[in-house]
Amino acid sequence: MSISDDDRPIRKVAHEIGCDLSLLSVDELASRITLLKEEIARLEEEKTRKGASRSAAESLFR
Repeated sequence: MSISDDDRPIRKVAHEIGCDLSLLSVDELASRITLLKEEIARLEEEKTRKGASRSAAESLFR
């Protein structure tokens, strides 16, 4: 049994890059900033993890 794209729950987009910010409140802006900072940290951690894996793999072939 496979799950088609139509069966998956639709995720609400919390922030879209480049969207109009003029209608957001200060609290909404702060919330989005927090969300984006957390996402940046998650991306940095993954980048570090992949960099370490790559370094380990490259050291095997030296």
